[in-house]
Amino acid sequence: MSVDAGAAPVSVSHDGQTRTAVVAFLVEHGPATAGDIGEELGMSAAGVRRHLDALIAGGEIRASAVSTRYARRGRGRPAKQFQLTSIGRGKLHHAYDDLAGAAMRRLRDVAGDQAVRDFAADRIDAIVSDVPGNTAGDSDPDAVIETADRIAVALTAAGFSANTRRVGAGVQICQHHCPVAHVATEFPELCEAETARFTDLLGTHVQRLATIANGDCACTTHVPLAVASPAEPAADDSRSTIDSPSGSDAQLASATGTKREDSR
Repeated sequence: MSVDAGAAPVSVSHDGQTRTAVVAFLVEHGPATAGDIGEELGMSAAGVRRHLDALIAGGEIRASAVSTRYARRGRGRPAKQFQLTSIGRGKLHHAYDDLAGAAMRRLRDVAGDQAVRDFAADRIDAIVSDVPGNTAGDSDPDAVIETADRIAVALTAAGFSANTRRVGAGVQICQHHCPVAHVATEFPELCEAETARFTDLLGTHVQRLATIANGDCACTTHVPLAVASPAEPAADDSRSTIDSPSGSDAQLASATGTKREDSR
């Protein structure tokens, strides 16, 4: 049987591998545009949209409009971001979910709720054991940001695909994947212990804005930064860089020596 040399080969296996790569990218990086995904996978815009459409049809990802604050201006349709749904996350491999859930239920039955809380605290302590606590307190934004970066690195090493980003007068720790999300849905003590440990390490109160266990696209922890009082204006009425949002962000990024993801 002859094969039309001009026809593009159709491979279900190849399509499956590509869609797995798309899902893996969204797990690691969080919501992304078709252009971001195509650039990472070396695919054309049309090629990557075919796979995105298939994943949307299967309920594994969803599309949402990019915030106008961060969207690129130009002609054409507004840019969209794609992110995993609970169905998509449910298809990821969680080999020990059933075993871990059963073990946690047994622990609660035998030793009570406090034993579960103690286990959750021990677990996050082990993950961030190499992160030095911020001894400067919340009055030093640079120290808070550096500690947040270190927490993100430790979480990534433990499989959480975490990073930090500046948002307004604060910094957010974003965990784009949770290897224990299914268990944490039943045992929120795991998330509560993380939040408490972050507070201890950062030396300032933090707020959990979203969790994958609750169906959100990422676990997001907001860390407020102290805002320095503006300096008195000089005779020529010039403004110091600390009064400028862009100058302030640049100073904070430079002080930590780390490149952070822009909020978008």
